[in-house]
Amino acid sequence: MRRAERERSRASRVELDSAISSWEEPWARRWAEEVASSGLLGGLDGAAVKGLVTDVRRLLDHLDRMKPSTVSRTELAASLYGSAHALDEGTKLAGAVTQALRYLGQGFQLDRRALWEAAGILANRVSAPALTWSLPVLGESALDEQIRSASAGGLPLHISLLALQKYPVTVPRDHPVLVVENPRLVEAAAERRLPNCVITSNGNPSTAVTTLLRQLRDSGASIWYHGDFDAAGIGICRRMYDDGATPWMMDASDYEAALGRAERAGIRLDHDSNDCGDTPWDPDLQAAFRRRGQRIIHEEFVLESVLGRFSEESR
Repeated sequence: MRRAERERSRASRVELDSAISSWEEPWARRWAEEVASSGLLGGLDGAAVKGLVTDVRRLLDHLDRMKPSTVSRTELAASLYGSAHALDEGTKLAGAVTQALRYLGQGFQLDRRALWEAAGILANRVSAPALTWSLPVLGESALDEQIRSASAGGLPLHISLLALQKYPVTVPRDHPVLVVENPRLVEAAAERRLPNCVITSNGNPSTAVTTLLRQLRDSGASIWYHGDFDAAGIGICRRMYDDGATPWMMDASDYEAALGRAERAGIRLDHDSNDCGDTPWDPDLQAAFRRRGQRIIHEEFVLESVLGRFSEESR
């Protein structure tokens, strides 16, 4: 039985190599290696492997034709494969596509949702909304009225991509907007009735979040960003910085101050096994992160100082 399994595995790999031989992407062979090593070929015979590669190719070709638009994942699955569930998480096809998208967009540090959204494939336009507090909107649309009503009632508001596409928002020029990584800070801003606008990226920002931030930048708002001091959080800060946001309390001195507070309180901090990468807004931060053993400071630990200082300095 083991011999038969080895033979099937060998035949599957031969079929995989044959199926990608016509691909022009320079990363095709590396993708095939990952697909094979990740176990996605398990239980598949040669015909099934060929079908899997053909389905991935069909999706990649479709994405190339549809640029730069977006599409619902279930709608895409139904149109390409006849089943709205063909690209559901956990399927072999979704796993193989995810591996290909990492090479296609160089999104090696993005989670699956962010990776697919970066390729223009959305779960839908109403999930993964932008969580906001106190957006100072200027318009009179149904969404603007909803935002004002939520702020008046002391409530954070989830705003869907569908709503933002139908009713783009505008705010006063130069108005300061703080983007944070974690939803707890938006909740805390609402609890304190802070006069300042706070939005969470909720980790890697969804398309709803990036759409909202683009609309705010187009209005002339000043976008500031704060996140976790760990490899993932600093990576998000770097992407936000590249998109025009100004890091807020994300310098080496802020990191050292938070570490000092934890040490004085006798708090044992976790260590990140990953390097944070470049920190172009403050090169000393990467050096400090390494020097201090890549110890992690979560955003909630410095919640009071982040919200307090932003409220004071953005008046």
